[in-house]
Amino acid sequence: MNSNRLHFQTIFAFSLLAFLFLFACQAEQPIKIGATMSETGAYNTQGLAAKNGYLLCQDQINEQGGILGREVEFLIYDDRSETATAISLYEQLITEDGVDLIMGPYGSTLTEAVAPVTERHRMVHISPLAATTSIWEQGREYLFMVLPPAELFLAGLIEMAHDRGLNRVGIIQQDELFPRAAGSGAVDLATEKGMEVVFVETYPTGTTNFSEILNLVKSEEIEVLAMAASPLDDFIAVVRQMKEMDVNVQMFGTSGAVSRFQEELGTDAEYAYGLSAWEPGLPYPGIDDFVSAYVAKFDMEPSFHAAGAYGSCMIFREAIETAGSLDQNAIRNVLLNLETQTIFGNYAVDERGYQVANDGLFIQWQDGDKVIVWPDEVAEGEPLFPTPPWSER
Repeated sequence: MNSNRLHFQTIFAFSLLAFLFLFACQAEQPIKIGATMSETGAYNTQGLAAKNGYLLCQDQINEQGGILGREVEFLIYDDRSETATAISLYEQLITEDGVDLIMGPYGSTLTEAVAPVTERHRMVHISPLAATTSIWEQGREYLFMVLPPAELFLAGLIEMAHDRGLNRVGIIQQDELFPRAAGSGAVDLATEKGMEVVFVETYPTGTTNFSEILNLVKSEEIEVLAMAASPLDDFIAVVRQMKEMDVNVQMFGTSGAVSRFQEELGTDAEYAYGLSAWEPGLPYPGIDDFVSAYVAKFDMEPSFHAAGAYGSCMIFREAIETAGSLDQNAIRNVLLNLETQTIFGNYAVDERGYQVANDGLFIQWQDGDKVIVWPDEVAEGEPLFPTPPWSER
């Protein structure tokens, strides 16, 4: 009897030790966060910056002790700026790679594509860089928005043009989800202000020759030209062709402000406007440390895409720590009620997970620098209204 009891106690002790060992090993495993980013393809400029934002967030979280006492590890695949590739990779991240958490890809087009995957698996999906309202109007429960809505992306340009007394507006938009939403928002605002929207021209993705549209800009004597697109190369191509064709407008603005725009165009970028959801001069806590750490790690200045990815990652950390677990529904409930501020600005959402606290801002290229000129409460300087350098008007 004593021999049997000793045998049982020995088995129990070994079983307990094995359980504790496995538990300790599991506790020491990093929290795996899966995502894709557009490292190649049409969105690579924005995607690479956003990937850098994720990686810097990973490093800093781990330096500060991790999340729930565990380090974090991003697993990021290149979706090549392709919807089919992104869909396949998110399915792989969840079902094969077994990631604990999901964060979003770059842009509205890819976010719309992968949202059904993350919804089907009931995975919380914080989208750092998607802004199209329709994505949040389909009854999705696990998708959260950080950017200002796409419909506001050209609002600053229209507001400033109206204040200046300009009237004739032309809108160019890429035939994709986000640009169409941004263009539609500009039409609505201009119409509301009594301005004349002379045309809305939608061009197919991959267009390189904009001469037909620019001839229309010229013939219709457009005063304000607003352009919504995802690829940065489209903005650059339009400016170059405006110069070649001597197309004169009093204000030209885009739905994105990235440093490469000025680097590629030089003085031809002068006086152009661009939407930026974030700039390093904003009065948000931690911005200076973020910028210096980003420059030290990547040897370049961060764009709003990098800041958006970093800030979204930090929102996720706060939600998980508040929930006290990796349970998706617990995290979801925290995110629905969370009101916070990161280096990227204010975060708060409605019952759809739709951003209600971030309005964005507009910059103008002045003497080679980005200067925040709208809205007034965060402006670093006044908008300058000379016509662009190639114009002879």
